[in-house]
Formats: sequence, C-alpha cells, structure tokens
Amino acid sequence: MPTLYERSEAVHAVFPQGKLAITPTKPLATPDDLALAYSPGVAGPVLAIAENPEAAYRFTTKGNLVGVISNGSAILGLGNRGPLASKPVMEGKAVLFKQFGGVDAFDIELNAPTVDEMVQAIAAMAPTFGGINLEDIKAPECFEVEERLRSMLDIPVFHDDQHGTAVVACAGLLNALIIAGKDLSAVRIVVNGAGAAGIAIASKLLALGVPKEHLLLGDSKGIVGDHRTDLNRWKQRFAVTTLHRTLADAVRGADVFIGVSKAGLLTDDMLQSMANDPIVFALANPDPEIMPDRAKAIRSDVIIATGRSDFANQVNNLLCFPFLFRGALDARATKITPAMELAAIHALSSLTRTPVPSDVLQIYKLPSLIFGRDYILPKPFDPRLRDVVSSAVKMASLEEDRKSTRLNSSHVSESRMPS
Repeated sequence: MPTLYERSEAVHAVFPQGKLAITPTKPLATPDDLALAYSPGVAGPVLAIAENPEAAYRFTTKGNLVGVISNGSAILGLGNRGPLASKPVMEGKAVLFKQFGGVDAFDIELNAPTVDEMVQAIAAMAPTFGGINLEDIKAPECFEVEERLRSMLDIPVFHDDQHGTAVVACAGLLNALIIAGKDLSAVRIVVNGAGAAGIAIASKLLALGVPKEHLLLGDSKGIVGDHRTDLNRWKQRFAVTTLHRTLADAVRGADVFIGVSKAGLLTDDMLQSMANDPIVFALANPDPEIMPDRAKAIRSDVIIATGRSDFANQVNNLLCFPFLFRGALDARATKITPAMELAAIHALSSLTRTPVPSDVLQIYKLPSLIFGRDYILPKPFDPRLRDVVSSAVKMASLEEDRKSTRLNSSHVSESRMPS
C-alpha cells in the first residue's frame, strides 16, 4: 500500500505536472480577437491605466489576483528547504484560493534569504497584484517583512502562517469557552511557541479582551516574562511579571493551552494539572503536543483541537485565507486590518453554532454535526463559509472606510473654522 507521500508524488507528476495552469478568459479564435486582446487594441487599456491607475481594476486581473509568495525558509513543519522546494505548497495555496474563494493567485518562490531582499523583490512586483499572501517565511524575519510591506504598499499584505492560524484558533476558542461555560476575560491561557503563529494568536487574544496578566507565552527557553533579557521586540510585548519559569509551572491550573510548538510537549501530568474542562489546542504538525485520544484518556472533560484532518476540531487556515482575501478584494481594501480579522473570527464562531447543511454531512460521511465538544469549527467544505466570512470581512472594511471618511471630513471642517 503506497504511503500518503507516495500517492501525492504520483498525483503531482501526472501531466500537466503540478497543480496550476493559465486559462484565457477572452476569445482568441480570430484575427479580430487577437487585435482586441493584444496589439493594437490593447493600447486602449494601457493609455487608460497610465492616465488613471485605478483603471487597472477595470481592465486587468489585478482586482482578483493575489501573489502567494515564499522564500522557503519555514516550509510547513519541514524547516528551511529553500524557495524551489516551497513551490508545491505555494501552488497548493493558489489552488485553494481559487477553489474556495474564487480568487486567482500566482505562486512566486523568491531566492531572497534576507528581509531586505524579500521586501525589495515583493515591493517591485506589487503592481501586478490586488493582494499579497506571504507564506512559509521563518520568524522573526516574517514579522519584519510583513510590517515593512504593509507600510509601503497600497494593497493588502497578509502573512497567513501568523494571522490565518490566529483567526481560526481564536474562533475555535470562543466556541470551546461557550461549551466549557467559561468567560474569555476570566480564563488563564498559556500559548506555547513564540514563532509566527504563537505571537499572532497571543496578539489576537489580547484584541479579543483577554487581560494581559491572564496570558502566558512560552518559547524554547521557558516562559516569557520580565525576568528575561533575551527577548526580541515581538516577544517583549507579552512579557509579564510571573514566578512561572517552565511550561509545567504555567499550565498548572490554566484553563487553556494553545500549542504551536513541538510534538509531545504537553505531558500527561501537565494536562492532569489543568483546571476543570481544560481546553487544549495542540497545533504542532504533523504530530501535536499531545494526541487527542491520549488527552481524552487522561481527562474526560477535555476539549481538544489539533491541526490534523484525521481528528475532530481541525484548526485549518483554509477556513480563513480564501474568504478573508475575497472580502478584502471585494471591498477594494488597501490593508487587512485587525477589525477585518476580528470580523472573520466572529463569523467563523457564529457559523459553527448554526445547523449544518445535509450536503456537508454527505461530503464528510457523517450522520450529524452538532455544536459541541467535537464540533467547534466549521468544516472546510461548508459552502456557507465564502458568503458568511467574506461578507463579514467586506462589511468591516467598508465600515472602517466610512469612519475614516467621517473623521477626515470632521478634521477638514474644523480646520476651516475661523480662529
């Protein structure tokens, strides 16, 4: 019996190799078709765009085109394998954009190992796209690449390993807390893993209303506290005064453990030491911090999620990025803002609590799916995701635009008042 890897290699090798192809959207069957699509007719759109850059959204693919870009420095859980090795993943991401969000995407693998090289290359190609999805770039470089590009470009820039994971994890956590009968503002949370996903999850938790003193962040050297002198500026934001030094210290009595770290780090004793109805998101892939069957054998009251598709409660970025970009592109957003991400979180959370359509049950060969301990997030093939999440993101973006317009109008009016 061939392994999953062997089956995947066989699928990718079938002609045409890979997972993407380009298909024309305009007819090219006659000389007149050619004159309209290319020379000389194409000069019309060229001149229109040169006069008004906004015309690119009318005459080209820009408004529905995302660049899926990596330098291959942190591919999946496989580490730094280089840009070429990241191409199957980036092609896959582009396919998911199209299949689930109706968003066209080009995969771009950059031989750009440094932050400066990545920023320069992506900024240079930005006119091509309506948005940029950064992928599989190691921390902390990924933070700086995204930060700098967001300040430079007038299109959305989104590092999915950070924010996509955070959006889905937080949506699942909101639902797990409802099931456990706990309040977000009162629970104690431990996030273990201070890379791209861990920092983003911790940031979103604070944005959702978790008090900073209720949140402990752990990395490979222990708990992030103000006793540490080795913290970069992204970790420093989460440094609190604490006597806890180890993961075992931190999880004792905690309500929530979110792991984006390494396999097996949450031991039996650690889980046993957590509060009643513990919530465990063991998101290390492919092997989680604790296996779900093991966790349930130790604590019958545990609510557990992983990043794997072969267990209930999969925290899957696919629930976020196609629909987040769909909403952002539809709103002609220039940035993906915290408000848009929070809208996606609440949309995912609320969708889970509605009855599941029969066609979704058929796809997953399940007799039923009811909101509860083993169903805290929608299934990726739920067709409602595109409309519900994209609409929420679009509305959040447009509302921010309206507020900004009102604020700017107010400032203009005040500046014109006689002194």
